[in-house]
Amino acid sequence: MKVCTIIPAGGQGTRMGGTVPKQFRVLRGKPILHYTLKTFQDSDLIDSLVLVVPEKELEHTRADWLEHPAIVKQVVTGGEKRQDSVFNGYQALPADTDIVLVHDGVRPFLSKDMIQKTINVAEKFGAAITAIPVNDTIKQVDSSGKVERTVDREGLWRVQTPQAFRYDLLGEAFRNAQKDSFYGTDEGALIEYLGQEVRIVDGSEWNLKITRPEDLVLGESIVAKLFPEV
Repeated sequence: MKVCTIIPAGGQGTRMGGTVPKQFRVLRGKPILHYTLKTFQDSDLIDSLVLVVPEKELEHTRADWLEHPAIVKQVVTGGEKRQDSVFNGYQALPADTDIVLVHDGVRPFLSKDMIQKTINVAEKFGAAITAIPVNDTIKQVDSSGKVERTVDREGLWRVQTPQAFRYDLLGEAFRNAQKDSFYGTDEGALIEYLGQEVRIVDGSEWNLKITRPEDLVLGESIVAKLFPEV
């Protein structure tokens, strides 16, 4: 079975501030992306990986990351939206791919166990996404900031990545979404829009997406725990 990964690292990091894209921000002396790619490389579960980056970052990213680590086989340009970027990565995958993983470049603290479980569930059911149950109270609020109601959190989950899909199913979902000009906030939403089932795999609170300055502070602590050699 051939398993390939797409890493969309095309965000500009507007919530983070500054001019450096967030995926290239540094945690304990190394770019955030380093930890993400290292985990996939060290898992020994991935045959190849496509890195998707902003056009202006393409050449230096190829120079820095292509074959470093060895599973990074291609670096391609992202699109206008995340979905466009992931599709660009999908088109660059080998045609004999069986399972596709999609993972945010700025979620550097995934685990081998998450990767393995999403692959297993996607192989069996077609689509698997990591997520964690919602534990906080959820309020629905109008545009003025007024609380309209408290939302029942039973059965609500916060979605993360990695997400894994059978190659042919994800391709069908992309084509169906493009036909209807539908944009989802994640690849799981494209499978749902296609009318196919998506299964949940347990994620982790440690698997945070680094998007704000305070996330960098948390990230420093997690790196010290998970990557003591750095």
